[in-house]
Amino acid sequence: MKPLMREDLLPLEEYEQQRDAYRSRIVALKQRRRVSVGPLITLVFENRETLRFQIQEMIRAERILESAKVQDELDVYNELLPSRNELSATLLIEITDAATMKEWLDRFMGLDRGKTVAIMAGGESVFGRFEGGHSHETKISAVHFVRFRPSDAMKEVLADLRQPVSLMVDHNGYRETVPVPGSLREEWLADLSV
Repeated sequence: MKPLMREDLLPLEEYEQQRDAYRSRIVALKQRRRVSVGPLITLVFENRETLRFQIQEMIRAERILESAKVQDELDVYNELLPSRNELSATLLIEITDAATMKEWLDRFMGLDRGKTVAIMAGGESVFGRFEGGHSHETKISAVHFVRFRPSDAMKEVLADLRQPVSLMVDHNGYRETVPVPGSLREEWLADLSV
């Protein structure tokens, strides 16, 4: 995907004026690009629009006006854009129960290493590659960035809504598989065609 540039962003005042309508559009887009894999893991598949929104919101929240700092935000979020023939997602570990939080976070240690998250289609599995730096031996972040590179055969299956496609998370006793809805598959195909 083409990287986001300074000219892709609205000036802060203009963004403030358009924010409600813009935010409503992005919330609807993110809903199509979001899937829960069991009760504790959610993936939000990113594209230029979802990441442009994140940058606009960061600029708004932190009142970033200096050009170099805006470029820093662009650089950070452009790293999350999917490359050619790739899907990119933010993986969220969503634990709201304080009583079980430590237990689950301990169980999720190592989730970002090995074959733990996959897209399954047409008898194939493509495992996600996690961005490093979000965990170490004694601590795991609740937010991760993961990339998937579907094969050409898998892309054909994605386009055929008669064939099942699933997302799977399998790590340390947490094993969940969910079907991928057609709306998300359409989003994936759009991402993969860029």
